[in-house]
Amino acid sequence: MSVPAPHQPVIRVARRRAKPGCAAAYEALVGGMLGDVRQVPGFIGAEVIPPSTQGGEHQTILRFEDDEGLAAWDASPMRHEWHARLAAVAEGDPDYQVLTGLEAWFARPEVPGHRPPLRWKMAVVTWCGIFPTVALLQLVLNPLIADVPFVPRVAIFTVFVVAIVTYVVMPQLVRLFRPWLARR
Repeated sequence: MSVPAPHQPVIRVARRRAKPGCAAAYEALVGGMLGDVRQVPGFIGAEVIPPSTQGGEHQTILRFEDDEGLAAWDASPMRHEWHARLAAVAEGDPDYQVLTGLEAWFARPEVPGHRPPLRWKMAVVTWCGIFPTVALLQLVLNPLIADVPFVPRVAIFTVFVVAIVTYVVMPQLVRLFRPWLARR
């Protein structure tokens, strides 16, 4: 019995400068675009980080459940229309960075003066998500799959752990622990 791997979350960070004097128009257009991207299946959320200095790069962070969600947005006519509008107020094409898997939950865009969380803090938050998930699944799932041979049973169990931790638990824990993760 083969168990497919669950889809992994994906984050794309787009960095782009507004043309001189066009920052407000650029931000308004990005806001409109984010209204449309919310309609794409698999969209989780977005964040916009304005430049820390005048003339700096704007950062737009899009989160999707998986690569298919991001691909659907990339192929959509809405995206192409918004990018055509943004071209009038932006310098050049956006610079993209894509993150997937568990790194996507902890990754923060590069912001001057911001450092990623310490590894031990990421490990603590990850454990806080995995421990109760495994304990709950031990109670609920194990009795249902007790007669399944060992290796397939472990495969089934870990698919549930990874899916629940990735899609349900970690987004909530990272949001809850974000202030603590950011402190040094």
